[in-house]
Amino acid sequence: MLKQRLQQKLLQKLSPQQIQVIKLLELPTLQLEQRIKKELEENPTLEESADSSDSIEQDEVLSDDNVDQNDEEFTLEDYLNDEDIPSYKLSANNYSKDDKREEIPFSGGVSFHEHLESQLGLRVLDEKQYELGMYLIGNIDDDGYLRRKLTAIADDIAFAMGIETNEDELERVLYVIHDFDPVGVGARDLQECLLIQISAKDQTLAEVVNARKIVKYHFDEFTRKHYDKIASRLNLEEDELRDAIDEILKLNPKPGGSFYDPSNRTVQHIIPDFILDLNDGEFSLSLNARNVPDLRISREYSEMLESYAANKSNASRQEKDAMVFVKQKIDSARWFIDAIRQRHNTLLGTMEAIIEYQREFFKEGDETRLKPMILKDIAEVTGLDISTISRVANSKYIQTHFGIFSLKYFFSEGMQTDSGEEVSTKEIKKILQDCIGAEEKRKPLTDEKLMKILQEKGYPIARRTVAKYREQLGIPVARLRKEL
Repeated sequence: MLKQRLQQKLLQKLSPQQIQVIKLLELPTLQLEQRIKKELEENPTLEESADSSDSIEQDEVLSDDNVDQNDEEFTLEDYLNDEDIPSYKLSANNYSKDDKREEIPFSGGVSFHEHLESQLGLRVLDEKQYELGMYLIGNIDDDGYLRRKLTAIADDIAFAMGIETNEDELERVLYVIHDFDPVGVGARDLQECLLIQISAKDQTLAEVVNARKIVKYHFDEFTRKHYDKIASRLNLEEDELRDAIDEILKLNPKPGGSFYDPSNRTVQHIIPDFILDLNDGEFSLSLNARNVPDLRISREYSEMLESYAANKSNASRQEKDAMVFVKQKIDSARWFIDAIRQRHNTLLGTMEAIIEYQREFFKEGDETRLKPMILKDIAEVTGLDISTISRVANSKYIQTHFGIFSLKYFFSEGMQTDSGEEVSTKEIKKILQDCIGAEEKRKPLTDEKLMKILQEKGYPIARRTVAKYREQLGIPVARLRKEL
């Protein structure tokens, strides 16, 4: 049974302008440049300003009686007849004559797998062996390992290539690949990889022979650093064991990574969003906007709209539709310019609050001077929402006189010392790192001993917390830090 009833609801919805500001706030400098270029290409009423004084404010009236009408690039007729627009007017050039355009040359070279395939062609193999070898090389990963089972590869070859083979035949071809450069390529696990590399060394040397025995027969003890067991089982003196271990440590656990492939380089370039200078004890903060252009609304389209408003009564249906489109684009351009301005103010305001909060750290860059700081602390200072502070800190970097740091680096939890002083967990991690760095490698400090050292320094910390901080620093347990 259908019923009608009245109901009141209170909903909170974001306007398109607010959504645009939020999205721009999250973007780092490099992505902001790309976003602005995209907007310039999509919105014909938005253009770069040669002089920042030319930028149109949000409430500026779209009129300018001093502009010569003969300088218009587009007339209303040009706009309405899209077919007659020259191609050069449809392309965007977002660079001025004074901009330095740096071209990055592409460095061509032989890839890792091409290098292996070229070596396969130099071996004396029949047609079937060559096809099997090519398929095996295609299954070797970038680290140089063949991580798939030979039985599974044999099944794939039967289905994909129609070639009947078995595990023994594939293994014989794989042994041929084991002789390739870089040494150790084609191994199925770390132990086999190290054995291949040891086999390529001079077998008359005692340390090489001992290293081979350790990897082949006592690999588990070696990975767990149970050196005493290895020495007793192989009847090795301490010096002999040390030489053998040193020989193993010289081997490459990822042979594929040693091959230089210029077409497969993963280099991360960090472009700072903020630049902080310290002059005579005073901080000077600025946004890195070197490649971010000043924007303005195109005067040609503003005058076009103004001309239409003066002759609105005589306008045709086509002209009215065109002007509705222009008005929408101008409104969109205004919103975008305002969103960029809001982003600028929000970023600077948040970063200034962080600098003021961590003033002692920014003077010298001493990690121990970092104060405990969470998103809520900066939100209270700036009057912004915690989610806004989180968006500002995400993927942003600041350049200081002592290095480049992620904004997330300055946020950390805190704890109280025995004296009641509030300290950052980063300070505790730094002390923990220094203690481990200065320990005796023959007898590394256990988490229990590290806990006692920190407690003696006035930090009431539990052993499980020490283990958590150690893992966050990427430091292994004491047994794995042991050295001869």
